[in-house]
Amino acid sequence: MFADFINPNGEAIAEYYREHFEPSARLQAPRVGVASWAICAETDEEAQRLASSMRMLMLMLYRGRLIPVPSVEKAEAFLASEGVEAETLPVGRRIIVGTPAKVRAMLEEVAADYRAEEVFVINIMHEHEKRKRSYELIAQAFGLSTVDFTK
Repeated sequence: MFADFINPNGEAIAEYYREHFEPSARLQAPRVGVASWAICAETDEEAQRLASSMRMLMLMLYRGRLIPVPSVEKAEAFLASEGVEAETLPVGRRIIVGTPAKVRAMLEEVAADYRAEEVFVINIMHEHEKRKRSYELIAQAFGLSTVDFTK
């Protein structure tokens, strides 16, 4: 399992794992999973807006400051004051943000990059309902619309 959201560009490590895999009684062939950040909304603009909380949180973490997940409004104001395009943050990290179709295509790209059998999705958002909705939209994009996220 590779946490692309923590250590991006692990494709070479996944390949090394496959090349050096030794079958055992528990696992006969190598299996690869990858976990990615993904924030989904009905529009790209809304998804980018929702991602601002995570972007501020990560930027502050890189600066050595742990903070609670900020509101979207607070994060947008902070990121605007930084004078950089919010979409470029966090630097050096892959974050998937957009509409269901866009997120699906990007998750499929990550899976192909790792040649992964499984993809796990995580996100950080200020509002729990928006977070659940993001997961619902992603599930629906993959035809998993019967998933019940109310539990």
